[in-house]
Amino acid sequence: MRIGLADDSNLFRRGLCSLLTAVGIEVAFEAEDAQMLLALVEADQPDAVIVDIRMPPTFTDEGLVAAETLASRYPDIGVLVLSTYSETAYAIRLMERGRGVGYFLKDRVDDVDTLVDALERVCAGRSAVDPDIVARLIAQHSRISEMAELTARERAVLDYMAQGRSNAGIGQALGMSARTAETHVARVFSKLQLPAGADDNRRVLAVLTWLRATVQKT
Repeated sequence: MRIGLADDSNLFRRGLCSLLTAVGIEVAFEAEDAQMLLALVEADQPDAVIVDIRMPPTFTDEGLVAAETLASRYPDIGVLVLSTYSETAYAIRLMERGRGVGYFLKDRVDDVDTLVDALERVCAGRSAVDPDIVARLIAQHSRISEMAELTARERAVLDYMAQGRSNAGIGQALGMSARTAETHVARVFSKLQLPAGADDNRRVLAVLTWLRATVQKT
């Protein structure tokens, strides 16, 4: 796997580069701002990009804007956005771009297995949402009318779906067969009244429905 890395902190970039290199991931290039990132991707397209949300010059959402641009221009490149804060609105904004995107907290990068798993998911065209963000949202479900019809098991399935797990991965995490997990996923789609279509697309729609409901109630 070849990735591009964008963060204004040289120390953070170097540390993350060393961490990824140690597990066999090639860092194709490093960028210190969003403009440099877009130029480097145009010149040498990697498998995925890791980008910080807050970068020069305003340190607001330059990285997120760059991630949205990359998702539109290069749909085959996975995009993993890192943030210091659990900003649900940003997670929604990113996931609305479609498949192959992820949102993780910076504190998560020292867990190399989790980070690599997230990169593999976005490279495969799936989503990846930080488990901490998902857990905080799960805790708020009792106040969300759109989710009221989901059973505890279906909410757990949606939890892992939001993290980007496949049916087999959901089944393994919850101690059930992939076929049983598939049945629960279908029930989630039905209860959220998501239209028939590509399964990957409905997974994104399910997570967006969940995130939007949370934002509206908080």
